Amino acid sequence: MKKLSFYLIALILSLSVLPVNTYAIEKHPTETPKEIPVEIQKMLNRLNEIKEMDKSNLSSSEKKELRTEVKTIKKNLKKSGQGIYLSVGTIIIILLLLILLL
Repeated sequence: MKKLSFYLIALILSLSVLPVNTYAIEKHPTETPKEIPVEIQKMLNRLNEIKEMDKSNLSSSEKKELRTEVKTIKKNLKKSGQGIYLSVGTIIIILLLLILLL
């Protein structure tokens, strides 16, 4: 019985470390461009411009600048996603509380 409780506690602690991202919005929103905020639309337009560019005649430093710009734009877009972040341990605790209370 002691081994079972030890393994159960170890399992719960190990799962509580892994984060799980639960987003409140869809990955591919079906919104019209009028519903998307202006700042986000500007960032998306810039990403499309960079994708459509002919990068074969750029120098390596220019390509590096474009890569860093794309990374920062994607990071800003991800931050504006308004997601809810829950760890696996939190989900397990919530489920256990629900089971005990109901």
